[in-house]
Amino acid sequence: MIATRSRRGGRASVKNNLRVIPIGGLEEVGRNMTVFEYGKDIIIVDMGLQFPEEDMLGIDYIIPNADYLRGKEKNIRGVIITHGHYDHIGAIPHLIPKLGNPTVYATELTRGIILKRQEEYKIPINVKVVKKIDRLSLGAFNIEFFHVNHTIPDAVGLAITTPVGTVVVTGDFKFDHSPVGDAPADIAKIARIGSEGVLALMSDSTDSQTPGYSLSESTIRKNLDEIFEQMEGRIIAATFAALISRIQQLIQLSEKYNRKVAIDGYSMRTNVEIARTLGYLEVKKNTLIPINEVNDYPDNKVTIICTGAQGEDKAVLMRIINSEHRFVKIHKNDTVIFSSSVVPGNERTVQSLKDGLCRKGARVIHSEILDVHAGGHARQEDLKMMINLLRPKYLIPFHGHFYMRKLHGELAEQVGMKPENIFLGDNGQVIEFDYRGNGKLTEEKAPSNYVMVDGLGVGDIGQVVLRDRQILARDGMFTIVTIIDSKTKRVIGEPQVTSRGFIYVKENFDLVNATKRKVKEVVHHATSKDANVNWSYVKDEIRDVVGQFLYSKTQRRPMVLPVMIEV
Repeated sequence: MIATRSRRGGRASVKNNLRVIPIGGLEEVGRNMTVFEYGKDIIIVDMGLQFPEEDMLGIDYIIPNADYLRGKEKNIRGVIITHGHYDHIGAIPHLIPKLGNPTVYATELTRGIILKRQEEYKIPINVKVVKKIDRLSLGAFNIEFFHVNHTIPDAVGLAITTPVGTVVVTGDFKFDHSPVGDAPADIAKIARIGSEGVLALMSDSTDSQTPGYSLSESTIRKNLDEIFEQMEGRIIAATFAALISRIQQLIQLSEKYNRKVAIDGYSMRTNVEIARTLGYLEVKKNTLIPINEVNDYPDNKVTIICTGAQGEDKAVLMRIINSEHRFVKIHKNDTVIFSSSVVPGNERTVQSLKDGLCRKGARVIHSEILDVHAGGHARQEDLKMMINLLRPKYLIPFHGHFYMRKLHGELAEQVGMKPENIFLGDNGQVIEFDYRGNGKLTEEKAPSNYVMVDGLGVGDIGQVVLRDRQILARDGMFTIVTIIDSKTKRVIGEPQVTSRGFIYVKENFDLVNATKRKVKEVVHHATSKDANVNWSYVKDEIRDVVGQFLYSKTQRRPMVLPVMIEV
């Protein structure tokens, strides 16, 4: 894609357009991955997963579709990761080997989390450590890092300098002027990058609907301190496994009030181990105890920090509620703190979790009662501040649903940006910038459909299989086995009916018998017309006739599976 040719010192130089392709992250919260392409140089920013929606039955998670990069693997100069949350690193084990094993660049804690997870897949990858003061040169791209606040240490934003201008990617960020266990965002560097000129800003939109400034972790610390001071029983705090800053606060407060701390949940224990090893988590000697020792101490001397604040089936808190945990049962004096936001779609499950805790006599505290959680995403005033610091020509709101990105665009207009310079594209939609610094949202789209991971299968569960699962879950399955005499082409005996999730056969004899008669009628009609019976056609006819009949009687559409056996 040649924009112009010019001559300098007798040699022709080619100026290409910069292509920015968000593969994921523009229509959902998660699955973040953006491709930057200039000529034959490509870099990728983030490579995350998305957790399944409620109707994606059996799906573990969803990863980006990397088909656009097929055949271009040799052009990939590197993959840069902004921070260690799974919505930014979760697809690495699946995609990096398919892309020719390009080098991954990440800060120290992020690298530790990536490599620890990689042990499960037993596929070696090359992850290099970058520091927040580093500059990186990858083909036509020069990358400068800047520190931002998030709910995990070592989060960075990127200033990507290209031959056509600088694109800034914030990653997930907020401004916290008094964080706990972290430094404030590097506002001075962000302002300096802005003073040097920014062509486009790709900025986090996840919390664009919330007015004001982001809550500081120091505010959360103060409120948690009051809880620790007042509560006499055990404190059970459920939070995200990667929320290292919150885990640090809970450990420090436990030490202040002479409580032992038990960490439970595989992912949380793993992250705590990595953070301690790398010096991102401070714990005094003898503070931590194994979960099997919590009953060896008085209730007022114990804190349990665990996973399960979203009501996940196998997470620690749910196992405690269901009396499936080997060592922890709810005591009447327990205080359970939900120190996390509720992920959209989990509201009903989390409410059931709270109900179960209260029924067992626990006291429940969550962010609607008291500020015990500060999100990691910029609120409206933070988003305006980022735009004002960088003063970009173009804004590309990302990391969020369309509604969130639209609100982000409106905030940009409030601080003086032109509406036509705010790009609200879809996943896969190519954004181009020419050598004059003019940008446009093109009609070209790269593949961006869901790639679903189910057990060991990656991409083998498509929309057809998913739709079958949804039908089975909604209306069940109705199987009819019919035995045919190969000589007479007549039905032998009665068809056998099996139902799963549709009706209880023993209590619906009239419906079952009527269905059997329908099957016999279809077979008789087909065999009476032609001696050479097309049994595939007969099966399709049984499926249609029985399906319509069952719907007329029940207003439900089970999956009908006819089986024909010739003997």
